[in-house]
Amino acid sequence: MSDAKTSNPSEIEITEPSSLNEQAAAALVIVGALVAIADRRVSPVERDEVIRFIRDRKLAPHIADERLCAMFDELAERLEEPDFANVVIDTLRPVSNLPLSSHLVELSERVAAADEDVHPHEVQAIKLLRLLTLVLPRAKPVVASAAGPKLQAAAKE
Repeated sequence: MSDAKTSNPSEIEITEPSSLNEQAAAALVIVGALVAIADRRVSPVERDEVIRFIRDRKLAPHIADERLCAMFDELAERLEEPDFANVVIDTLRPVSNLPLSSHLVELSERVAAADEDVHPHEVQAIKLLRLLTLVLPRAKPVVASAAGPKLQAAAKE
């Protein structure tokens, strides 16, 4: 019996990114995708704006444009599912300790304006993202158990 996640390795990396760089890229892409689908039509110019924003700020230089486009398309599709809020939160939570909030908000605003028609639902999506960046539970650092009590205590501070 074949599971869809195991048959498509890029899907595993996108929906469950393992490295912090992948997680940061996924967070940026999902923010753009959320705003793009808010008006029920994703324009190619919106996806292009996400890629351009990430490239201009050198936020994910290790990830090819094609990979970012695939991430955008997949995450935009996932955001049309009933559990879209969980998808957004689960994608943003691992990077909540990174200084990405200003980038996330700016990206969301740029995507909304990219097609030269800021829809009221896009404005609502931006407001939601602003709230999420303020209240999202912070990621907890993972400390190896063999590190010793002093290192674990320092990590908690």
